[in-house]
Amino acid sequence: MLPSAISGLFLIVGYVLAWSGLDISALVTQWIGLLAGAFTFVPGAVRGLLHGRLGVGLLMTIAAVGAVLLSHVPEAAALAFIFSLAEALEDRAMARAKEGLRALLTLIPETARISQEGGDTVVPVADVRKLDLLRVGAGERFATDGVVVEGRSSIDASAVTGESIPVEVGPDEPVPAGSVNGSGSLLIEATADGRENSLTQIVELVEQAHARKGERARLADRIARPLVPAVLVAAGLVALFGVVVGDPWTWVERALVVLVAASPCAMAIAVPVTVISAIGSASKFGVVIKSGGAFERFGTIRTVAFDKTGTLTQGHPQVTEVRTVSGIARETLLTWAAAVEAASTHPLASAISASVPNAQVASDVSEDAGRGVLGRVDGRVIRTGSPRWIDPGGLRTDADELAEAGMTVVVVEADGGTVGLIGVRDELRPEAAETVRMLHAQDINTVMLTGDDARTARALAVEAGIDDVRAEQLPTDKADAITRLTAERPTAMVGDGINDAPALASATVGIAMGATGSAAAVESADIAFTGHDLRLLPAAIAHARRGRRIMTANIALALAIIVVLFPLALFGVLGLAGVVLVHEVAEVVVILNGVRAARKPAAVRVHGAMAQSV
Repeated sequence: MLPSAISGLFLIVGYVLAWSGLDISALVTQWIGLLAGAFTFVPGAVRGLLHGRLGVGLLMTIAAVGAVLLSHVPEAAALAFIFSLAEALEDRAMARAKEGLRALLTLIPETARISQEGGDTVVPVADVRKLDLLRVGAGERFATDGVVVEGRSSIDASAVTGESIPVEVGPDEPVPAGSVNGSGSLLIEATADGRENSLTQIVELVEQAHARKGERARLADRIARPLVPAVLVAAGLVALFGVVVGDPWTWVERALVVLVAASPCAMAIAVPVTVISAIGSASKFGVVIKSGGAFERFGTIRTVAFDKTGTLTQGHPQVTEVRTVSGIARETLLTWAAAVEAASTHPLASAISASVPNAQVASDVSEDAGRGVLGRVDGRVIRTGSPRWIDPGGLRTDADELAEAGMTVVVVEADGGTVGLIGVRDELRPEAAETVRMLHAQDINTVMLTGDDARTARALAVEAGIDDVRAEQLPTDKADAITRLTAERPTAMVGDGINDAPALASATVGIAMGATGSAAAVESADIAFTGHDLRLLPAAIAHARRGRRIMTANIALALAIIVVLFPLALFGVLGLAGVVLVHEVAEVVVILNGVRAARKPAAVRVHGAMAQSV
């Protein structure tokens, strides 16, 4: 801003001196103002010309030089000042949009304590490696991503994920880099290097977006790029007309005015400032947008398709109901099932084992992948598995009821006879139904895509408020469904697993839940949420829609300025000073309007009314 400030100061002093009758002093100060302002864009314009690039700065350079040759030094100084100010404001807008990203990196501490056999050792964070054991005291920040090995505490991840309420963590639970430990001491195992963790990945993803432009940005460039040589040709024809009619100086002056009036400087910055401001702002409330194109497409979304498991649901199946035959206690049934499932890694097995802490482990265990487990417990042969493998017998009606309620049914058999059923369900996220209502309020359709059976999917969809359910979908089926939906209306796909990657890539906009989730999902997605609160989605869509409206207004204003000023300049209605003032003030308005896109949605609150219309 300093060169622009100097230029403006000397320009004002020059006008004051001119009004005071000190013409020579006024001319000197105006020249200083001209040179200070021109310093910000003339060198770049010359370098661009040498490399065959015709930019808006070149038009301003020619106009300023021409004004000086015609003895219009005050107008040339005003042009240089206002254009340099507009350029400085653009740079400032870009810088402010990136400040939030740079601030994210400051969340990582400079050192970390590595726990070793001989004691704790303090090392620079850059030296932390995956699988290192880190000791994190109360109130300290986590140097990198990790999993709790020892201890219990609460963590504040609001600066990283936007989730304002502290989260309780214990053994085997993940903690993100940059979050703050609560009152307990934790020992964590690093799951990422100090230099390459979820926080640095977020910053890298968003910074990549600054180098890319969306469809509307490319549209603005397509308009501005040919306009520069067209303006030069038009100005040349105007000057040539003056030669033909015998009044060259009048028409050369008008050619310079036309040159300034038709300069697409506002067009050149109309979209980039808006896109970068909006993307930078979105990153601050947990939405990482990888490109300007993704941001613009995001604002067109009319349908949102959700994966079920881990997206609409919590991703942690739990035992929700137990049915037994006469003479078998609920606790006994669960103990038997937990014993044979203890060694299995299946999510259902984990849910059953979690329902019986410290359960014994069965002997002679054998697992038939995808069907069930068999083992010996207290002298009994226990089998657990799907109703498709083990006949529920007299509990068939109960099995159907549990399935209709959205549960996955596990049949338990003892010594060849069915003794009970266990209903396991991955519960909906608490905010799922609210999120769907918010989307419907924005006139956005919702769809559920899942590999689960139809009854379970329908039960959960009813709770969430989703009417369109497509169950028993393989990854390729999901991708085909998204392709069909996208052909009808712009469609976003929200998922978090490897099996969602093809669908995410096929959607108008792919959204990965949790930037630290499946690498395949994050890589295939256009947008990643650093947290898991679904209410970020309607807030982010509202943010993108508002950004598109601002972009459209900016492009329209930039074109209107050219359309209005060109004839006024051509017919001499406005002189160079008037055109410079109107044109560059309009450019400042475009920049300030674009900066408005940095405003967050009206109500970005996690665990509350997460999103409102902007």
